[in-house]
Amino acid sequence: MSDTPLYFLPLGGSGEIGMNMNLYAYGEGRARQWIMIDCGVMFGDAATPGVDLICPDPAYILERKESLLGLVLTHGHEDHIGATAILARDLGCPLYATPFTAALVQRKLTERGIDDVPLHVIDVGARFSLGVFDLEYVTLTHSIPEPHGVVIRTPAGVVFHTGDWKIDPDPAHGPLTDAKTLTALGDEGVLAMICDSTNVFSPGESGSEAAVRDNLVEVIAQQKGRVAVTTFASNLARVLSVCDAARANDRSVCLLGRSMLRIVDVAQEVGLAPKTLNLVDPKDAGYLPREHVLYLCTGSQGEPRAALARIARDDHPDLTLSDGDTVIFSSKIIPGNEREIYDLQNKLVDLGVLIITEKDAFVHVSGHPCRDELKRMYGWVRPRFSIPVHGEARHLEEHADYALSLGAADSLAPRNGDLIRIDADGPVVEDEVPAGRLHLDGARLLVADAEPLRERRRLAATGAVSVSVVVDDKGRLASDPAVALVGGPRIGADGEDVAALVQDAVEDAFDTSPRGRRDDAEGIEILVRQAVRPLINEAWGKRPAVAVLIHRV
Repeated sequence: MSDTPLYFLPLGGSGEIGMNMNLYAYGEGRARQWIMIDCGVMFGDAATPGVDLICPDPAYILERKESLLGLVLTHGHEDHIGATAILARDLGCPLYATPFTAALVQRKLTERGIDDVPLHVIDVGARFSLGVFDLEYVTLTHSIPEPHGVVIRTPAGVVFHTGDWKIDPDPAHGPLTDAKTLTALGDEGVLAMICDSTNVFSPGESGSEAAVRDNLVEVIAQQKGRVAVTTFASNLARVLSVCDAARANDRSVCLLGRSMLRIVDVAQEVGLAPKTLNLVDPKDAGYLPREHVLYLCTGSQGEPRAALARIARDDHPDLTLSDGDTVIFSSKIIPGNEREIYDLQNKLVDLGVLIITEKDAFVHVSGHPCRDELKRMYGWVRPRFSIPVHGEARHLEEHADYALSLGAADSLAPRNGDLIRIDADGPVVEDEVPAGRLHLDGARLLVADAEPLRERRRLAATGAVSVSVVVDDKGRLASDPAVALVGGPRIGADGEDVAALVQDAVEDAFDTSPRGRRDDAEGIEILVRQAVRPLINEAWGKRPAVAVLIHRV
């Protein structure tokens, strides 16, 4: 082994589930070379109003971008590729992916008008080099086509980065986990394994996709009305399993939701889904007998703009569900989405719809390894050291302890920003670097604590009052103040008109204040705020933001 150091640096996905961004470096000083593995997002929620996507802040590597040799993608889930097109031009490096993942990324690049970033399509199971890094894709199983671990060979030793995986004995679509290559890798000698931690608390194994497909056939056979199935659109194996189950029950499939249409289109483009899927256009599906149609919908996590949410609100242009119809949630609840999902399910029940979830029938399996699968992976690869990733703090710490029981000589549970040196003595945090978040706010990327985002969170909590005043050259009101109330009651606790009260308070403040307080814009703004805030707090019980607009005549 070389004495030159090998480093691992997570900027996203360690201490959280989602938003994966991992960096590896070899060398010292100006000779240090970097590669990035995965570049994902997580989705905004009620705590980030107006923000759809959140991605890791790559500021640290952008300062060293001349040494960044490439971005290597393990598979096509959004938490691994979702930020690729957003950050591609800033990163300024080539992209590498297998055919299906590359096709998904290419569409993202095209949507953003990016045609100057090289995207290299790497064959499944291929080996290729980036500078000092000798890389090899290893076929695994997951809930999307072409999931791969990445073997990283360097003069300092061999590292295996698993990406997302499970051990599916019957994956329904796609090959089995390449146990032969993993075993040979263990024989070669692996310095460290950087490994998925999502299901480390779950005993046993995650289960087979083929078993889910067979059970979906039975569950759908029991339904007499329309059937809608919702799942993660990126789970192509499940999408195709649902299509198989529909065909077995003489039902035509109608896809609802842009991401569902996109994933099937890409799969057909690269030959992973048959061109002959029995799909029916949404405009025509309504004419089919209820017992001969199945709708495959986006929105399993309660996303308000997804197809299923619109159906639950009864405002979808192509589908109305009612008594005798069924919705199958072929998915799990991602922690944090409980309220949105339960609200969605309650709305469907109010329409008379039967709800079937993974708690009611075997209609979902996880795409991540449970403890017995982790044990088998450690048995194949036999890494000297373990660095768990892809998990919250509790997952990483549990995985680190479990790895020691599985034969690892040492383990380290990292956090985003930990610059970890890996050598023969084990992994050690040598430094901590900045590792923040960027929020995609419309078309702009903003740091998480940017002023517009702070203001929006405050507005979401307290609302706002806008007061427009017209002031003459003597500092007097030239007309009645105009008041706009946003996000608060128009009628106060005693039945009074709040806007009228604000008008009166502003007029009284102008009438009773010294002239010197009304000579400049700053004085007028303070005067109005001091008049409005106590009144609003008394009427609403909150202290909203107060905006003052001043017009001079």
